[in-house]
Amino acid sequence: MSQTQNATTTETVDVALGDRTVSVPKGGLYDRYRMQTDLDEVARDPRVAGVDFFRSQPKVEVQSNIGPTFTPNFYYAISDARLTFLAPTAALRKRLPRELDPLEVLPGFGLASLVLFRYDVADIDFYTEAAVGIGVKPANHGRLGTVDLIAALKNNNLDSYVLSLPVNTEIAQVRGHDGYGFPKWVTDIDVEIDDQTTYGRITNDSGGTDLELKAPTPKQTKHRTGTALSSLTSYTHFNGGWHATFNQTNALASGSRLFPRDIDLTLGEGRISDDIRSLKPVRKLAFDVITSGQLALHMPRVIALG
Repeated sequence: MSQTQNATTTETVDVALGDRTVSVPKGGLYDRYRMQTDLDEVARDPRVAGVDFFRSQPKVEVQSNIGPTFTPNFYYAISDARLTFLAPTAALRKRLPRELDPLEVLPGFGLASLVLFRYDVADIDFYTEAAVGIGVKPANHGRLGTVDLIAALKNNNLDSYVLSLPVNTEIAQVRGHDGYGFPKWVTDIDVEIDDQTTYGRITNDSGGTDLELKAPTPKQTKHRTGTALSSLTSYTHFNGGWHATFNQTNALASGSRLFPRDIDLTLGEGRISDDIRSLKPVRKLAFDVITSGQLALHMPRVIALG
């Protein structure tokens, strides 16, 4: 089902998240299960490759700014595309809180990224998302070892500070902003990813183009579930302190291209493009695309930082 079909043909119901009320698809996974989705039912969805990845991660109930909720948040069928840039450390540092340090991969240079997400089947239903982030050293890292740096460069185990994270649904915005402390807002985001083409467009406040990307999809390699795992830890400051949010991706079909020259990237007018410009990227380092994957997103935990 396309994004347009989801947006125009689904009836909605109102649900409460803390002191906020949002609309969700009537009869969707969130409406029926409130984050305690029946894995056997999900397994019958033809878009879902399987649910073994989730069976070993029992959900627990936690209290949060959005009220009691269950974690992790499961994404049963996803696709995403990450474009990684080389950027001057000085520009990255200007956008970071003083408690965080950019991950320096060459003298004077670090990593920035643009990521497009499409979540076709998830505990909070279909939505799309985009992110601009800065690669940072792990919290209270001391001296970063060579093994840690190699893992980061391979996108296997990244730490990040997110500058912007627009989404296209109310529930994703409220959960992400109020529950996780991410800089989220709602706008139209079109993400289409298949074996041939990767496309994304983020709309700005006036209905024009904030950012648009089109590129050939790197050749995909299929993986057995659990054999191509990667993780991301994101740092946010809210409720008076620092938090770390951990998520793990289970890639089922993925591919990469180093130093891509065939990325058609248009920076327009809007928050996403402004954030990318502020980082002064000097070169595209890698283009990583997952055409089939799954994800488990944990609620943030309080950390001591600085």
